[in-house]
Amino acid sequence: MSKILVVEDESAIRRVLVKILSEENDSYQVEEAEDGLKGLEAVKNNDYDLVLCDIKMPKMDGVEVLEAARKIKPEIPFIMISGHGDLDTAVNTMRIGAFDYISKPPDLNRLLTTVRNALDRKELVVENKKLKKKVSKNYEMIGDSKEINAIKEIIEKVAPTDARVLVTGSNGTGKELVAHWIHEKSPRSGAPFIEVNCAAIPSELIESELFGHVKGAFTSAVKDRAGKFEAANKGTIFLDEIGDMSLSAQAKVLRALQENKISRVGSDKDIKVDVRVIAATNKDLAEEIKENRFREDLYHRLAVILIKVPALNDRRDDIPLLINHFAAKIAGEQGISPKEFSSGAIKLLKGYDWTGNIRELRNVVERLIILGGQQVTEEDVRLFASK
Repeated sequence: MSKILVVEDESAIRRVLVKILSEENDSYQVEEAEDGLKGLEAVKNNDYDLVLCDIKMPKMDGVEVLEAARKIKPEIPFIMISGHGDLDTAVNTMRIGAFDYISKPPDLNRLLTTVRNALDRKELVVENKKLKKKVSKNYEMIGDSKEINAIKEIIEKVAPTDARVLVTGSNGTGKELVAHWIHEKSPRSGAPFIEVNCAAIPSELIESELFGHVKGAFTSAVKDRAGKFEAANKGTIFLDEIGDMSLSAQAKVLRALQENKISRVGSDKDIKVDVRVIAATNKDLAEEIKENRFREDLYHRLAVILIKVPALNDRRDDIPLLINHFAAKIAGEQGISPKEFSSGAIKLLKGYDWTGNIRELRNVVERLIILGGQQVTEEDVRLFASK
Protein backbone atom coordinates (compact mmCIF):
# COMPACT_ATOMS: atom_id res chain seq x y z
CA MET A 1 0.00 0.00 0.00
CA SER A 2 1.50 3.33 -1.13
CA LYS A 3 0.54 6.30 1.02
CA ILE A 4 0.24 9.58 -0.93
CA LEU A 5 -0.41 13.10 0.37
CA VAL A 6 -1.94 15.79 -1.87
CA VAL A 7 -1.24 19.36 -0.67
CA GLU A 8 -3.35 21.81 -2.72
CA ASP A 9 -5.33 24.89 -1.68
CA GLU A 10 -7.69 24.84 -4.70
CA SER A 11 -10.38 22.38 -3.63
CA ALA A 12 -11.46 21.52 -7.20
CA ILE A 13 -7.95 20.54 -8.29
CA ARG A 14 -7.35 18.73 -4.99
CA ARG A 15 -10.50 16.63 -5.48
CA VAL A 16 -9.50 15.81 -9.06
CA LEU A 17 -6.03 14.67 -7.99
CA VAL A 18 -7.39 12.55 -5.16
CA LYS A 19 -10.01 10.99 -7.45
CA ILE A 20 -7.51 10.20 -10.23
CA LEU A 21 -5.03 8.57 -7.87
CA SER A 22 -7.65 6.64 -5.89
CA GLU A 23 -9.25 5.23 -9.03
CA GLU A 24 -5.92 4.47 -10.74
CA ASN A 25 -4.66 1.96 -8.21
CA ASP A 26 -6.38 0.23 -5.28
CA SER A 27 -3.05 0.16 -3.47
CA TYR A 28 -2.85 3.97 -3.35
CA GLN A 29 -4.01 5.40 0.00
CA VAL A 30 -4.53 9.09 -0.73
CA GLU A 31 -4.80 11.81 1.93
CA GLU A 32 -5.16 15.56 1.45
CA ALA A 33 -4.16 18.85 3.02
CA GLU A 34 -5.66 22.22 2.09
CA ASP A 35 -2.60 24.41 2.69
CA GLY A 36 1.16 24.25 3.19
CA LEU A 37 1.12 24.40 6.99
CA LYS A 38 -1.30 21.48 7.26
CA GLY A 39 0.67 19.62 4.62
CA LEU A 40 3.95 19.98 6.52
CA GLU A 41 2.26 18.95 9.76
CA ALA A 42 0.94 15.82 8.01
CA VAL A 43 4.42 15.01 6.71
CA LYS A 44 5.86 15.32 10.22
CA ASN A 45 3.26 13.01 11.75
CA ASN A 46 2.88 10.37 9.04
CA ASP A 47 4.99 8.12 6.85
CA TYR A 48 4.19 9.00 3.23
CA ASP A 49 5.63 7.35 0.15
CA LEU A 50 4.95 10.42 -2.01
CA VAL A 51 3.78 14.03 -1.68
CA LEU A 52 2.10 16.05 -4.46
CA CYS A 53 2.46 19.69 -3.44
CA ASP A 54 1.19 22.91 -5.02
CA ILE A 55 3.77 25.68 -5.34
CA LYS A 56 1.56 28.75 -4.71
CA MET A 57 -0.45 28.43 -1.48
CA PRO A 58 -1.45 30.73 1.38
CA LYS A 59 0.23 30.54 4.81
CA MET A 60 3.15 28.47 3.49
CA ASP A 61 4.07 27.95 -0.15
CA GLY A 62 5.19 24.67 -1.68
CA VAL A 63 8.86 25.62 -1.85
CA GLU A 64 8.91 26.19 1.92
CA VAL A 65 7.11 22.88 2.50
CA LEU A 66 9.63 21.07 0.32
CA GLU A 67 12.64 22.67 2.05
CA ALA A 68 11.29 21.89 5.52
CA ALA A 69 10.33 18.32 4.61
CA ARG A 70 13.77 17.64 3.11
CA LYS A 71 15.32 18.39 6.51
CA ILE A 72 13.13 15.98 8.49
CA LYS A 73 12.28 13.25 5.97
CA PRO A 74 14.60 13.56 2.95
CA GLU A 75 13.62 10.17 1.57
CA ILE A 76 10.06 11.26 0.64
CA PRO A 77 9.81 12.22 -3.06
CA PHE A 78 7.93 15.45 -3.84
CA ILE A 79 6.11 16.13 -7.11
CA MET A 80 5.44 19.86 -7.37
CA ILE A 81 2.21 21.18 -8.93
CA SER A 82 2.77 24.37 -10.90
CA GLY A 83 0.51 26.98 -12.46
CA HIS A 84 1.49 28.58 -15.77
CA GLY A 85 3.42 31.37 -14.08
CA ASP A 86 5.23 29.03 -11.70
CA LEU A 87 7.30 27.05 -14.22
CA ASP A 88 10.62 28.72 -13.38
CA THR A 89 9.99 28.11 -9.70
CA ALA A 90 9.00 24.52 -10.45
CA VAL A 91 12.28 23.90 -12.26
CA ASN A 92 14.18 25.45 -9.35
CA THR A 93 12.47 23.11 -6.88
CA MET A 94 14.19 20.21 -8.60
CA ARG A 95 17.51 21.73 -7.61
CA ILE A 96 16.28 21.72 -4.03
CA GLY A 97 15.34 18.07 -4.29
CA ALA A 98 11.88 17.71 -5.87
CA PHE A 99 11.46 14.56 -7.94
CA ASP A 100 9.56 16.32 -10.74
CA TYR A 101 6.76 18.80 -11.41
CA ILE A 102 3.46 18.73 -13.29
CA SER A 103 1.52 21.69 -14.68
CA LYS A 104 -2.07 22.70 -14.03
CA PRO A 105 -4.46 21.43 -15.21
CA PRO A 106 -2.76 18.03 -14.75
CA ASP A 107 -2.43 15.80 -17.81
CA LEU A 108 -3.68 12.35 -16.77
CA ASN A 109 -0.96 10.25 -18.42
CA ARG A 110 1.82 12.59 -17.35
CA LEU A 111 0.55 12.62 -13.77
CA LEU A 112 0.23 8.84 -13.42
CA THR A 113 3.57 8.14 -15.08
CA THR A 114 5.35 10.63 -12.82
CA VAL A 115 3.66 9.18 -9.73
CA ARG A 116 4.66 5.62 -10.65
CA ASN A 117 8.24 6.66 -11.33
CA ALA A 118 8.47 8.55 -8.04
CA LEU A 119 7.13 5.58 -6.08
CA ASP A 120 9.59 3.26 -7.87
CA ARG A 121 12.41 5.61 -6.90
CA LYS A 122 11.24 5.68 -3.26
CA GLU A 123 11.33 1.87 -3.13
CA LEU A 124 14.88 1.85 -4.48
CA VAL A 125 16.02 4.45 -1.94
CA VAL A 126 14.50 2.50 0.96
CA GLU A 127 16.03 -0.77 -0.24
CA ASN A 128 19.38 0.90 -0.76
CA LYS A 129 19.33 2.26 2.81
CA LYS A 130 18.66 -1.23 4.14
CA LEU A 131 21.60 -2.56 2.18
CA LYS A 132 23.92 0.26 3.24
CA LYS A 133 24.04 -1.10 6.80
CA LYS A 134 25.66 -4.19 5.34
CA VAL A 135 27.71 -2.30 2.79
CA SER A 136 29.72 -0.36 5.37
CA LYS A 137 30.98 -3.64 6.87
CA ASN A 138 31.12 -5.78 3.75
CA TYR A 139 33.14 -3.30 1.69
CA GLU A 140 35.97 -2.44 4.04
CA MET A 141 39.26 -1.67 2.34
CA ILE A 142 41.70 -3.83 4.27
CA GLY A 143 45.39 -2.99 4.01
CA ASP A 144 48.11 -0.68 5.19
CA SER A 145 50.57 -0.98 2.30
CA LYS A 146 51.80 2.16 0.56
CA GLU A 147 49.79 1.15 -2.51
CA ILE A 148 46.49 0.93 -0.62
CA ASN A 149 47.22 4.02 1.45
CA ALA A 150 47.81 5.96 -1.77
CA ILE A 151 44.37 4.88 -3.02
CA LYS A 152 42.77 5.87 0.29
CA GLU A 153 44.34 9.32 0.02
CA ILE A 154 42.95 9.78 -3.49
CA ILE A 155 39.49 8.70 -2.30
CA GLU A 156 39.58 11.24 0.53
CA LYS A 157 40.29 14.00 -1.99
CA VAL A 158 37.91 12.97 -4.75
CA ALA A 159 34.91 11.72 -2.72
CA PRO A 160 33.57 15.17 -1.70
CA THR A 161 33.51 16.25 -5.37
CA ASP A 162 31.37 15.11 -8.29
CA ALA A 163 34.41 14.26 -10.43
CA ARG A 164 34.03 11.11 -12.52
CA VAL A 165 36.36 8.26 -11.65
CA LEU A 166 37.70 5.40 -13.74
CA VAL A 167 38.95 2.45 -11.68
CA THR A 168 41.25 -0.04 -13.41
CA GLY A 169 42.79 -3.29 -12.30
CA SER A 170 42.74 -7.05 -12.78
CA ASN A 171 39.80 -9.25 -11.83
CA GLY A 172 39.51 -9.82 -8.10
CA THR A 173 41.54 -6.79 -6.99
CA GLY A 174 38.58 -4.98 -5.39
CA LYS A 175 37.62 -2.28 -7.87
CA GLU A 176 34.05 -2.30 -6.56
CA LEU A 177 35.34 -1.53 -3.05
CA VAL A 178 36.89 1.67 -4.34
CA ALA A 179 33.58 2.67 -5.96
CA HIS A 180 31.59 1.96 -2.80
CA TRP A 181 33.93 3.95 -0.59
CA ILE A 182 33.93 6.95 -2.93
CA HIS A 183 30.13 6.94 -2.75
CA GLU A 184 29.93 6.41 1.01
CA LYS A 185 32.38 9.23 1.71
CA SER A 186 30.58 11.60 -0.68
CA PRO A 187 27.68 14.04 -0.11
CA ARG A 188 25.58 11.60 -2.17
CA SER A 189 25.92 8.79 0.40
CA GLY A 190 22.27 9.10 1.45
CA ALA A 191 21.10 8.56 -2.14
CA PRO A 192 21.19 5.32 -4.17
CA PHE A 193 24.34 3.51 -5.22
CA ILE A 194 23.34 1.59 -8.35
CA GLU A 195 25.72 -1.05 -9.70
CA VAL A 196 25.59 -2.27 -13.30
CA ASN A 197 27.75 -5.14 -14.52
CA CYS A 198 28.05 -4.25 -18.19
CA ALA A 199 29.65 -7.60 -19.03
CA ALA A 200 26.72 -9.59 -17.61
CA ILE A 201 23.98 -7.86 -19.63
CA PRO A 202 23.39 -8.91 -23.28
CA SER A 203 24.29 -6.13 -25.71
CA GLU A 204 20.71 -5.94 -27.00
CA LEU A 205 19.41 -5.24 -23.47
CA ILE A 206 22.08 -2.92 -22.08
CA GLU A 207 20.44 0.30 -23.34
CA SER A 208 17.09 -0.63 -21.79
CA GLU A 209 18.83 -1.59 -18.55
CA LEU A 210 20.69 1.73 -18.35
CA PHE A 211 18.11 4.16 -19.73
CA GLY A 212 14.77 2.37 -19.36
CA HIS A 213 12.13 1.92 -22.03
CA VAL A 214 8.56 2.86 -22.85
CA LYS A 215 5.73 0.43 -23.38
CA GLY A 216 5.89 -1.11 -26.86
CA ALA A 217 9.54 -0.16 -27.49
CA PHE A 218 10.22 -3.85 -28.18
CA THR A 219 8.34 -7.14 -27.93
CA SER A 220 8.70 -7.73 -24.20
CA ALA A 221 8.24 -4.07 -23.20
CA VAL A 222 4.76 -4.47 -21.71
CA LYS A 223 4.98 -1.33 -19.57
CA ASP A 224 7.12 1.75 -19.05
CA ARG A 225 10.25 1.01 -17.07
CA ALA A 226 12.80 3.34 -15.52
CA GLY A 227 16.47 2.53 -16.13
CA LYS A 228 19.48 2.49 -13.84
CA PHE A 229 20.39 6.12 -14.55
CA GLU A 230 16.98 7.28 -13.31
CA ALA A 231 17.21 4.95 -10.31
CA ALA A 232 20.58 6.52 -9.43
CA ASN A 233 19.30 10.11 -9.66
CA LYS A 234 20.96 12.28 -6.96
CA GLY A 235 23.26 9.32 -6.21
CA THR A 236 25.99 7.28 -7.89
CA ILE A 237 25.95 4.79 -10.74
CA PHE A 238 28.81 2.29 -10.92
CA LEU A 239 29.41 0.98 -14.44
CA ASP A 240 31.49 -2.14 -13.81
CA GLU A 241 33.38 -3.69 -16.74
CA ILE A 242 32.51 -0.73 -18.95
CA GLY A 243 35.03 -1.98 -21.52
CA ASP A 244 32.43 -4.62 -22.48
CA MET A 245 29.72 -2.09 -23.30
CA SER A 246 28.48 -1.86 -26.89
CA LEU A 247 29.41 1.20 -28.97
CA SER A 248 25.73 2.13 -29.26
CA ALA A 249 25.31 2.19 -25.48
CA GLN A 250 28.60 4.06 -25.13
CA ALA A 251 27.20 6.85 -27.32
CA LYS A 252 24.16 7.20 -25.05
CA VAL A 253 26.30 7.18 -21.92
CA LEU A 254 28.44 9.92 -23.47
CA ARG A 255 25.33 12.04 -24.08
CA ALA A 256 24.19 11.47 -20.49
CA LEU A 257 27.56 12.72 -19.24
CA GLN A 258 27.64 15.70 -21.58
CA GLU A 259 24.07 16.91 -21.13
CA ASN A 260 22.92 15.35 -17.83
CA LYS A 261 19.91 13.91 -19.60
CA ILE A 262 18.83 10.53 -20.98
CA SER A 263 15.94 9.22 -23.05
CA ARG A 264 14.25 5.89 -22.62
CA VAL A 265 14.38 3.34 -25.43
CA GLY A 266 11.45 4.05 -27.75
CA SER A 267 10.98 7.63 -26.54
CA ASP A 268 12.18 11.01 -27.76
CA LYS A 269 11.48 12.66 -24.41
CA ASP A 270 14.54 13.87 -22.49
CA ILE A 271 14.76 13.08 -18.78
CA LYS A 272 17.08 15.17 -16.61
CA VAL A 273 19.36 13.14 -14.34
CA ASP A 274 21.81 14.18 -11.65
CA VAL A 275 24.12 11.21 -11.35
CA ARG A 276 27.75 10.73 -10.42
CA VAL A 277 29.40 8.13 -12.66
CA ILE A 278 32.14 5.78 -11.49
CA ALA A 279 33.34 3.25 -14.05
CA ALA A 280 35.66 0.26 -13.80
CA THR A 281 37.36 -2.09 -16.21
CA ASN A 282 39.93 -4.86 -16.31
CA LYS A 283 40.73 -4.05 -19.94
CA ASP A 284 43.37 -1.82 -21.47
CA LEU A 285 41.09 0.92 -22.78
CA ALA A 286 43.92 2.53 -24.76
CA GLU A 287 44.18 -0.71 -26.73
CA GLU A 288 40.38 -0.95 -27.02
CA ILE A 289 40.33 2.57 -28.48
CA LYS A 290 42.98 1.61 -31.08
CA GLU A 291 40.85 -1.38 -32.07
CA ASN A 292 37.75 0.87 -32.36
CA ARG A 293 35.98 -1.04 -29.61
CA PHE A 294 35.82 1.90 -27.19
CA ARG A 295 35.09 5.57 -27.81
CA GLU A 296 38.00 7.86 -27.06
CA ASP A 297 35.68 10.78 -26.23
CA LEU A 298 33.88 8.64 -23.65
CA TYR A 299 37.19 7.58 -22.14
CA HIS A 300 38.21 11.20 -21.59
CA ARG A 301 34.80 11.96 -20.05
CA LEU A 302 35.13 9.05 -17.62
CA ALA A 303 38.80 9.28 -16.73
CA VAL A 304 38.79 12.63 -14.94
CA ILE A 305 40.34 10.77 -12.00
CA LEU A 306 42.17 7.51 -12.64
CA ILE A 307 42.62 4.96 -9.85
CA LYS A 308 44.60 1.81 -10.55
CA VAL A 309 44.01 -0.95 -8.01
CA PRO A 310 47.20 -3.02 -7.64
CA ALA A 311 47.32 -6.79 -7.97
CA LEU A 312 47.71 -8.69 -4.69
CA ASN A 313 51.20 -9.74 -5.78
CA ASP A 314 52.12 -6.03 -5.74
CA ARG A 315 50.86 -5.47 -2.17
CA ARG A 316 52.05 -8.58 -0.34
CA ASP A 317 52.49 -6.63 2.91
CA ASP A 318 48.68 -6.57 3.17
CA ILE A 319 48.30 -10.36 3.01
CA PRO A 320 48.56 -10.98 6.81
CA LEU A 321 45.88 -8.33 7.46
CA LEU A 322 43.65 -9.78 4.76
CA ILE A 323 44.08 -13.33 6.11
CA ASN A 324 43.09 -12.27 9.64
CA HIS A 325 40.13 -10.26 8.30
CA PHE A 326 38.82 -13.11 6.17
CA ALA A 327 39.47 -15.71 8.91
CA ALA A 328 37.32 -13.82 11.43
CA LYS A 329 34.61 -13.08 8.87
CA ILE A 330 34.40 -16.63 7.52
CA ALA A 331 34.38 -18.21 10.99
CA GLY A 332 31.38 -16.04 11.83
CA GLU A 333 29.61 -16.94 8.59
CA GLN A 334 30.26 -20.68 9.08
CA GLY A 335 29.29 -20.63 12.76
CA ILE A 336 32.62 -22.08 13.92
CA SER A 337 35.26 -20.94 16.38
CA PRO A 338 37.83 -18.46 15.02
CA LYS A 339 41.11 -20.02 13.96
CA GLU A 340 44.58 -18.54 14.08
CA PHE A 341 47.12 -18.86 11.30
CA SER A 342 50.65 -19.72 12.37
CA SER A 343 53.43 -17.35 11.37
CA GLY A 344 54.80 -20.08 9.11
CA ALA A 345 51.43 -20.49 7.37
CA ILE A 346 51.16 -16.75 6.79
CA LYS A 347 54.73 -16.58 5.47
CA LEU A 348 53.99 -19.43 3.06
CA LEU A 349 50.81 -17.74 1.81
CA LYS A 350 52.65 -14.44 1.35
CA GLY A 351 54.98 -16.16 -1.09
CA TYR A 352 52.31 -17.62 -3.36
CA ASP A 353 51.52 -16.27 -6.81
CA TRP A 354 48.03 -14.82 -6.40
CA THR A 355 46.83 -14.67 -10.00
CA GLY A 356 43.21 -14.49 -8.79
CA ASN A 357 44.07 -11.66 -6.41
CA ILE A 358 42.03 -10.99 -3.26
CA ARG A 359 39.11 -13.10 -4.46
CA GLU A 360 41.42 -16.12 -4.71
CA LEU A 361 42.99 -15.41 -1.31
CA ARG A 362 39.57 -15.33 0.35
CA ASN A 363 38.66 -18.69 -1.19
CA VAL A 364 41.90 -20.24 0.05
CA VAL A 365 41.41 -18.84 3.57
CA GLU A 366 37.87 -20.25 3.64
CA ARG A 367 39.17 -23.68 2.58
CA LEU A 368 41.84 -23.60 5.28
CA ILE A 369 39.36 -22.50 7.95
CA ILE A 370 37.10 -25.44 7.12
CA LEU A 371 39.73 -28.15 6.53
CA GLY A 372 42.66 -27.03 8.69
CA GLY A 373 43.36 -27.69 12.35
CA GLN A 374 42.49 -25.46 15.29
CA GLN A 375 45.58 -23.49 14.32
CA VAL A 376 46.18 -23.35 10.58
CA THR A 377 49.77 -24.52 10.02
CA GLU A 378 52.25 -24.66 7.16
CA GLU A 379 51.28 -28.31 6.65
CA ASP A 380 47.61 -27.32 6.30
CA VAL A 381 48.58 -24.75 3.69
CA ARG A 382 50.60 -27.31 1.73
CA LEU A 383 47.74 -29.83 1.89
CA PHE A 384 44.74 -27.62 1.21
CA ALA A 385 45.83 -24.40 -0.50
CA SER A 386 46.07 -26.20 -3.88
CA LYS A 387 49.08 -24.25 -5.00
